[in-house]
Amino acid sequence: MYGYTQNKNNYLVRLRRIEGQIRGLQRMVEDDKYCIDILTQVAAATKALQSVALGLLEEHLSHYVAGQGPRSLRIDRPARALLNQQARYA
Repeated sequence: MYGYTQNKNNYLVRLRRIEGQIRGLQRMVEDDKYCIDILTQVAAATKALQSVALGLLEEHLSHYVAGQGPRSLRIDRPARALLNQQARYA
């Protein structure tokens, strides 16, 4: 079992929503919408994907690194620091 398994449905819902955002971006380009409006939507979709990635990273760290998975290590604090650092750039 992977770390994200408990939240799999939540991730799928979020990814489907992002997929809809991307389709909307395609329509905006096809319809020759204003560049800044498209860029705003690109930024929103990027942020949404980064949010999913951070969630997966957090679950990976807590599952495998922090002691819940089959190949666990006991480094809770460094794992949390890594996650916080990653969140700054997302």
